[in-house]
Amino acid sequence: MPEPISLYIIAFNEAHNLREVLPTVLWADEVVVVDSFSTDETAVVCAQFNVRHENIKFEGFGKLRNDALKLLKYDWVVSIDSDERSTPEFAEEVRRTLASPQHAAYLVPRLNTFLGRPVRHGGMYPDYRQPQVFDRRRFRYRQDLVHEGYECTGSVGYFKATIWQHPWPTLAVLLKKMDRYTTLMAQRRFEDGKRSSVLKMLFAPPIGFMRKYIFQQGFRDGIPGFIMAAEHGCYTFVKYAKLWELEVNAGKK
Repeated sequence: MPEPISLYIIAFNEAHNLREVLPTVLWADEVVVVDSFSTDETAVVCAQFNVRHENIKFEGFGKLRNDALKLLKYDWVVSIDSDERSTPEFAEEVRRTLASPQHAAYLVPRLNTFLGRPVRHGGMYPDYRQPQVFDRRRFRYRQDLVHEGYECTGSVGYFKATIWQHPWPTLAVLLKKMDRYTTLMAQRRFEDGKRSSVLKMLFAPPIGFMRKYIFQQGFRDGIPGFIMAAEHGCYTFVKYAKLWELEVNAGKK
């Protein structure tokens, strides 16, 4: 028999996404939505799908995820973000793998979409993030503010089944996320003692664009690939500009 599974989703004002993702994950033995006091209908949607809804104060993604793990009933965990979607193939591979797990954690390939269209190049596939299937007794997230790393006392394997991610349904969502994540990333770098400079703001953005568009072949995805590469360059510039602003406000410049 496979191990019982707890599946958690972190969300903040994501009721629209929860309506789409929750029907795809109800195969898990336990589903928990970890919220940070949303003001939309997140709690209502969770009640509609009969899944647990828990609120935790947001103090960085790493801490939030570790706090979420403490709420779960079972030791084998599946992590799905609110803009991701499980697939039947992924659910079947989870059950099959956990009947006799060979690793402490597993990375899962994600197929991203931009404006509803799949994006397969520019570093966007297989787009592994932290392991999304793991034994929480042997796994912890680092306490990073954003783009959190992880520590695993055991080997890490790879799934074959893909899950879908729909992070950018519109350009407005793309720009809103860029604003939030550049703020968090600048704060993380500032706390780590990193500093900005004219050279970083001048050269890092075009280098980032070229890496995405040319070396990772984003051009093969047409206009969406170009926009994603350009957004990455813009993200890089804004990140360093916000880092410079933090230095100014702290009297470091």
